[in-house]
Amino acid sequence: MTTQTIDSAPQATWFVGASYGGTDDQMPRFLAEGIWENGYDDKLLDVVRSMRPGERIAIKSSYTRKHGLPFDSRGRAASVMGIKAVGTITENLNDGKRVKVDWAKVEPVREWYFYTHRATIWRVLPGEWMNDALIAFAFDGKPQDIDRFRNEPFWRERYGTTSQEKQRFEWTDFYEAVAEKLLAHADDRTPLIEGIHEIASRVPGLTYLQDKFPDGTSGPLRDICPFTTMGTFNRSMTDANRKTIAGELAKLLGVTVPVPPSFEGIPVLNNQRSWFFAYADKRGAGDIDALWKVFVAASKMVDGDQLDTRDAFIRAYDEATQVWGVAWNLSTGLYWAHPWEFLTLDSQSRHYINKRLGLNVAISGQQGPCDGRAYLKLLDDLRSRFGEDGYPVHSFPDLSLASWMYKDPVDEPVPAGDIGTNAGAEQETEGEVREAFQVAAPIAPYSVEDILKDGCFLERAEIDRLLDRLRTKKNLILQGPPGTGKTWLAKRLAFALMGQKDDSKVRAVQFHPNLSYEDFVRGWRPTGEGKLSLADGVFMEAIKAASKDPSSKFVVVIEEINRGNPAQIFGELLTLLEAGKRTPNEALELCYPDADGKRRPVHIPENLYVVGTMNIADRSLALVDLALRRRFAFVGLEPRLGQVWRDWVVKDCAVDPGLVADIERRIAELNDQIATDARLGKQFRIGHSYVTPAHRLEAGDTKKWFQQVVDTEIGPLLDEYWFDAPDEAQKAIARLTQGW
Repeated sequence: MTTQTIDSAPQATWFVGASYGGTDDQMPRFLAEGIWENGYDDKLLDVVRSMRPGERIAIKSSYTRKHGLPFDSRGRAASVMGIKAVGTITENLNDGKRVKVDWAKVEPVREWYFYTHRATIWRVLPGEWMNDALIAFAFDGKPQDIDRFRNEPFWRERYGTTSQEKQRFEWTDFYEAVAEKLLAHADDRTPLIEGIHEIASRVPGLTYLQDKFPDGTSGPLRDICPFTTMGTFNRSMTDANRKTIAGELAKLLGVTVPVPPSFEGIPVLNNQRSWFFAYADKRGAGDIDALWKVFVAASKMVDGDQLDTRDAFIRAYDEATQVWGVAWNLSTGLYWAHPWEFLTLDSQSRHYINKRLGLNVAISGQQGPCDGRAYLKLLDDLRSRFGEDGYPVHSFPDLSLASWMYKDPVDEPVPAGDIGTNAGAEQETEGEVREAFQVAAPIAPYSVEDILKDGCFLERAEIDRLLDRLRTKKNLILQGPPGTGKTWLAKRLAFALMGQKDDSKVRAVQFHPNLSYEDFVRGWRPTGEGKLSLADGVFMEAIKAASKDPSSKFVVVIEEINRGNPAQIFGELLTLLEAGKRTPNEALELCYPDADGKRRPVHIPENLYVVGTMNIADRSLALVDLALRRRFAFVGLEPRLGQVWRDWVVKDCAVDPGLVADIERRIAELNDQIATDARLGKQFRIGHSYVTPAHRLEAGDTKKWFQQVVDTEIGPLLDEYWFDAPDEAQKAIARLTQGW
């Protein structure tokens, strides 16, 4: 096995687990053998193959803790990640199983809080402040700014320094405590159901716990699921009754957390349909067991979101949704049990997610609930947005509360209070997004190092600056003379921004004088039947694709952005391009309605970036609209000839080493002449792309190739430059090949 070349400036960092099955600690073996090993034979293989020599790696252990924390957690469990060892990958064996690592043990273990990841492998890219802070903590020994993290939007409600009177969702502590105690009854429900019936004999509001048996008789319920148990105090009744029943159930279970004073943001059951299963005469033999199984699987996933626990949850979730009467209610039961970890998809929440947040809640069958995998994907997508200050909601309880207060600006609001009804008819399926945004492929990492390896002649610091401006401003324009590699660099910046080479998340379009808003955003298009229909353009397709997958970055590359009329082509979306307006709160209605005739406000999501290119040497183009200029960062590219260029064309393009310096000198002299000409200027210089062969030359072909470039590319351009002085153009062309 040949050792791979080690990158001098790695981009990705890896945080990996070292326990098989959550208990078998492999770290001593990994450190002794100088390896890290994937514990799966059929999972994560592509991810492991994507690890590169030179990239840094850390062994982490993720868990939760309530006590002994360096901040006031208010008695709540906080997420902790212990850094146990750090190292550098020296070789990838390409078997999807092992990489060789130069390890250093961390003693004592250093603990990192809040921003953690429980899965086996976590690929962390620099560029976002949380990622940068984690990398500096793990590998450079920098301390964590705990106060900054705990006061971020996603953690602020639970752990922040907000005064108590402003704290919301205190009910979550009680619900989590009830769910924790219910786990003890998963295998033996007899004491639980007997205790509930005893409460029912003393407390009003529980008479509905009467079953119908196959022999035609009726009587007290003989078994119960955890969600129906929690539903006893989550039905349509007065808060006083809810508190009484909740208090009695707490005594039965041994819960010491006080009953909450209010129940804001908590969906309730329909009083006519308050069970998560059918009567015994129609109930499947394993229905209640299936509900306990998903309840237990959810608890295990909260404790450690590994691939095994995730897969087990998906299987249990899908099995539980087959129980008659469960439907969308299952998500609400999970939300009651773990309100910070699981999302309720009651009808009002689905309506809010679809209409206000612009995410599509998948359905199965006609109107059935989404499957387990789609449910977890929605959770991940929402979590990726909760940390944004401008996002309308910052947690699942916040989302639930906001949904009950939400009034759609176009449609009638969905009636509140009934999670038992099947509201699938409200679902709206987005139009088909073109395949460019649908293809999924294994991770092909891409970083600044790859841009340099592909043949970029900029300094690494300059590329870093470009990416930093793109991340911050969201919109970047590369401007410069012809042949400076603007289009070439634009797409590679997109890949580096995403951290991987994924063409499915990059859309390219070229502006031209005839391009219109209807082409780019939305407009009427002819159909095969000779009619007109409303259709989305490239930019709206990109907006929808990015909104559906907020955990990923998407990029629209606009070539020759100043060849069209950007203000007219973008329309009202030009306003929303601004980085500070990438939120549903700033959404605007489009000129044209959706395909169904309704007008829904649109916003450009945070994870959609725009990279434009602009030729500043074209006399036919007008100045850039000032409104557009204010929303983009502009960076100039110049001809890049020099040692890096010489090394590249000699090594990769087989340009004759004895001639490369002469070619550079001739182009440099021409550019000096152009730059000092009052009729032209620096923006008309000849870029390095003209003298960088696209393919490797045959031996002895350097002079022939350069002569062809001068005759067919540079010469005609100079004729255009000096159209009013043709003799001057011909002299400049002749000097390029003089003596050859």
